[in-house]
Order: sequence, then C-alpha cells, then structure tokens
Amino acid sequence: MQPLQPGALAPDFTLQNQNGESISLAALRGKRVLVYFYPKAMTPGCTVQACGLRDTKAELEALNTVVLGISPDPVKRLGKFIERDNLNFDLLSDEDHAVADRFGVWGPKKFMGREYDGIHRLSFLIDEEGKVVHRFDKFKTKDHHEVVLSYLNGL
Repeated sequence: MQPLQPGALAPDFTLQNQNGESISLAALRGKRVLVYFYPKAMTPGCTVQACGLRDTKAELEALNTVVLGISPDPVKRLGKFIERDNLNFDLLSDEDHAVADRFGVWGPKKFMGREYDGIHRLSFLIDEEGKVVHRFDKFKTKDHHEVVLSYLNGL
C-alpha cells in the first residue's frame, strides 16, 4: 500500500453518491476538497468521524472546503447512513475499490486476529487545482474534524 503523497496530482474520479448521482472530483476544481476514506457506513468509528464533519460543515465551507466520504459500501447503504445521522455532505460508493486503489488506501488489514484487504482510514486535502496538499493519517475518529480544521486554519 502506497498512499498518495502531498504534491501529487489527485487522480480524477467519478463515483455515485448516496442518491445515485455521479460526483466528479474534476467538477469541484476551484474548491478545496477533503476526500476521506472510511471502512464501512454506520459502524461506530465511521459514524463518529462523519458526525464530526457534519457538525463543522459551515466552518469547512467558510474555508472553501467540500467534504467527500468514500467507502466500498453500496449506494443504498450510503443513503441509509445519510438519513440515519442527518449527514450534510456526499458519501460516494467505491464498491470495486478502484478509487481507493488509485489513492493507495486499499490494502492488508488485521482485525481480531483476522487478515483481510480493506480501506485504510486516511484523508487527503486536495487544493483548488487538484493537487494533494496534505494527507491526514494521524488522528482518532472523534477528532478527525478538529485536525482538519486546525490544518486549514493554519494555511
């Protein structure tokens, strides 16, 4: 697993959101985009992380930043996650993990003694021109939004 490094051009992608609409990274040029990868919708850690971003959406928008969450969940499950937790940003379905592969976040994991391939919880801040300016890999799900805001406020 080789995650994208700051300075790299973010790979363009188009994925379906929770409503089945196509969302493209290229269409968001001119804004900063926080692309955050998470393992599975509606699990405890992923819920805490998503709710933190939900609750700071206005602050992120004031910093010209859009949030996109990406997981291997099907579109239907993403819709349920949005509805259940009143999420106010797009969640994208990457069922074949092609985008996760391109960002370098799909790879071997261990959980309770079991090894399997899955998404590693990493986030990437992409600038207005489509370059990765920062990779967030040292955070807890409960403070992810604070780490992101702290970085953005320091720019």
